[in-house]
Amino acid sequence: MPVAYPSGTSRSLPRPADLLVLATAALLALAGLAGVIPPLAAVALAGAAGSVLAGVRLSLLAVPVRYAGPPGGGPDRAGRRATRCRSAAGLLDAAVATVGLTVAVLPLVGTGLRVAVGATGLGIAALLHTSGLLLLPGRSRLPNRARVRRVVDIVSLGLSLIFAAWVLLPPGETPPAARVAVVAGGFGLAAIGVAALADWRRRPGAAICLLGAGAAQFGLLALIVLLAYDAMDRALLTTVGPLVVGALLTADGVRRVAAGDPRRPGGPTPVWPRVSAPAAIAALAAVGHLYAHGDFTPGAILLGLAVTPPLVVRELMTATDNRRYATRLAAQEAHFRALVSGGDDLILLLDDALRVRWQSPAATRLFGLTDADVLGRPFADLLHPADVPRAALLLDGVRAGVRPALLAARLRDGHGVWRETESTISDQRGVPEVHALVLHLRDVGERRRLERAVRQLAATDQLTGLANRRELLRELAARRDGAGALLVVDLHGLGAVNDGRGHAVGDVVVVEVARRLRAAVGPDDLVARLVGDEFGVVTTAGPVLAYALGTRLLEALGEPYRVAGAEVRLQASIGLAEIPGATADDVLRQADLARRRAAQLGRDRIEWYDAYLEEQLVRRLDLERELPGAVARGELDLVYQPVLGLADRLPVGTEALLRWRSPVLGTVLPAELLPVAEDLDLVGEVGRWVLDRACRQLADWSAGGWQLWMSVNVTPRELAAPDFLQRTAAVLATHGLPPERLVIEVAEPRVGAEPSTMVARLAGLRSLGVRTALDDFRAAHASLAQLRRLPIDLLKLAPHGVDGADGGQHQLVDVVVSLGDRLGLEIIAAQLETPAQADAAGRAGCRYGQGFALARPATAERVEAYFEEFPSASR
Repeated sequence: MPVAYPSGTSRSLPRPADLLVLATAALLALAGLAGVIPPLAAVALAGAAGSVLAGVRLSLLAVPVRYAGPPGGGPDRAGRRATRCRSAAGLLDAAVATVGLTVAVLPLVGTGLRVAVGATGLGIAALLHTSGLLLLPGRSRLPNRARVRRVVDIVSLGLSLIFAAWVLLPPGETPPAARVAVVAGGFGLAAIGVAALADWRRRPGAAICLLGAGAAQFGLLALIVLLAYDAMDRALLTTVGPLVVGALLTADGVRRVAAGDPRRPGGPTPVWPRVSAPAAIAALAAVGHLYAHGDFTPGAILLGLAVTPPLVVRELMTATDNRRYATRLAAQEAHFRALVSGGDDLILLLDDALRVRWQSPAATRLFGLTDADVLGRPFADLLHPADVPRAALLLDGVRAGVRPALLAARLRDGHGVWRETESTISDQRGVPEVHALVLHLRDVGERRRLERAVRQLAATDQLTGLANRRELLRELAARRDGAGALLVVDLHGLGAVNDGRGHAVGDVVVVEVARRLRAAVGPDDLVARLVGDEFGVVTTAGPVLAYALGTRLLEALGEPYRVAGAEVRLQASIGLAEIPGATADDVLRQADLARRRAAQLGRDRIEWYDAYLEEQLVRRLDLERELPGAVARGELDLVYQPVLGLADRLPVGTEALLRWRSPVLGTVLPAELLPVAEDLDLVGEVGRWVLDRACRQLADWSAGGWQLWMSVNVTPRELAAPDFLQRTAAVLATHGLPPERLVIEVAEPRVGAEPSTMVARLAGLRSLGVRTALDDFRAAHASLAQLRRLPIDLLKLAPHGVDGADGGQHQLVDVVVSLGDRLGLEIIAAQLETPAQADAAGRAGCRYGQGFALARPATAERVEAYFEEFPSASR
């Protein structure tokens, strides 16, 4: 089961226990020194006390603790580290126990066996210490060259320790046990010391553990040597300190490793102690021997000389390493200089006063700046005065810890030219080798010029050089809170030029239009091309002056264009909208609505935008959207208005009136519907439906015995269609109607557009037997010649011409009625709204009448019910 390793703080004994054990050891040493207890017994008790406390701590660290493990359920790095720490703690616990048990049993064995028991315990403890220390986590794999240096350091330090112990031992025969202990202990302590020095900063917990193990082994080693020489009992008390402190340090080191073993601050461990310590130890030992004993034995001389070769080898290796590091450093510096000198950035170092302390060698190549021009000068002196406040604010923010942004500023180069630059800033004041603000400065002038060119291209119409739609919207947004107006100009006839003369000629005309627009506007006005034949003008002038500008534009654009040896004329419609208080899209939409209204009202005019205009145009757009498909959806309907004889007030016929019953727009009358149908080229489809439905209804009434005629209104465009006569004859044949029962009406104001065509079509209808009528004939504007020319059977007079209010007008009606009698025309007084109008029409000689005063338009069922009131006229 995965386990977590305890931190060592919550499961260990309190720290005052260390002070208690150290005080106990000191008291025991004093008791032994005073002769209260035997010195060896004091050593045994003190060593046992330290071993017990350290053993308890290490035992707690070696106990597994439940650990949930990583989310995936497999082993993770923390789990593996915990396992290694637990194993190392167990082995070191055994080593501490071995040292404590060895020291504790020495007073209990015979004098002759004490050295052997001590040596055995030292060997077992050394093996356990080594195994536990190797299991501590964090140990890195050393490269081969580092291993060789480590071995040389151990041999050098070990030989110096052996030499020191050898010359400091009492003169005379050295016991074999002391020799073995000195040699083994010297190399063991050297290995521990070198490893602890290497790990002191990187693995401080492991280094403390190494020092503890070395102290414990040194104390046990010294005890063995003293016992081998039968030293004074009081001399044994010198081993109390290493034994107790070593055990406690071992436990404390493992606790630190289990808690994470954070690194100590600072750089790598210095090399000089590994080189100097062996020489210093050997020199001090030699001086002490000379002072105490005088001369050296041949063996001591040879041992002292053996210390020198490892020191020489270590010096040679150090010199080689230094030479290698110097070569590598020189290569890195050359590489760095090549990068800095060959790069496209100028690097500047600024001190705390924002003065330039250093600049990269690329300064001369990139900006023509020498060190004399830059070094020691405030950075602000190099910048354009307008950019200094922004640069100072940004640099102050960087020094205050704000995340740096790009610094865009103009820098004066060595030739006195302002260059557009962009700098990144890095705060390296915390790096001792730099201690400056580092600026990487690059010339972005070419990039900025390209960006401006791209923006110019994106905002310009390529054919005319005018602003485009995007730029016009941007200008409108910028002027939203100011005065001004927008004029949208629509050219009529440019499509015909492109179709008839080619797009090349059309482009020449467009370029000339752009020139005239620019010549007519003011210097602060913006001219833009919106689409192919639409232009926009944004002016700062007020409403009155903007209207005057529109008038000038109409005059300029109405002048003929001479291209390709010919003369071209265009018409223009201009919509005008004010800018203040509206968004750019709204202003453009309003001006475009006004432009559409100007086009509808006849072109070559200017129209203002207002809310009523928008309502009309929105209504028109709704009609244009809904009308297509109205016939197929069954939304069209007919109502019928009876025509009565004014003498007897009996019905003689009906007029079919169109209604569009739109579920979206409601009921739409012909006056609103037919213009839209003509614009959408749907008037033929609507007219065919009206003629067929009216004839079908007339056939139903005829089958019921009603002897009436049916009047159907047609537009001049519908009447001029080549197949109109054939369609009319086909409809009559389909429904089995006599031709004379159908009356085709056309409005008099619209006949004059194509008189010859109208005459031909009306004559054709009469040849079929269909009667014709001229609707909305106004007596005040009657054309007698037109009455003689048009082949018509019925003439409808407008009501204001027959109401008798104006005597002169009444005389004209008399003339029209007399002329109608001579020409064989029957006169119908239309749109009679009051009984007085109906009576006046009868007195004027009109035979028939139609209007609300006689009968209102109604559905076919209601008209039939109305006819039922006149039995004499029904059959």
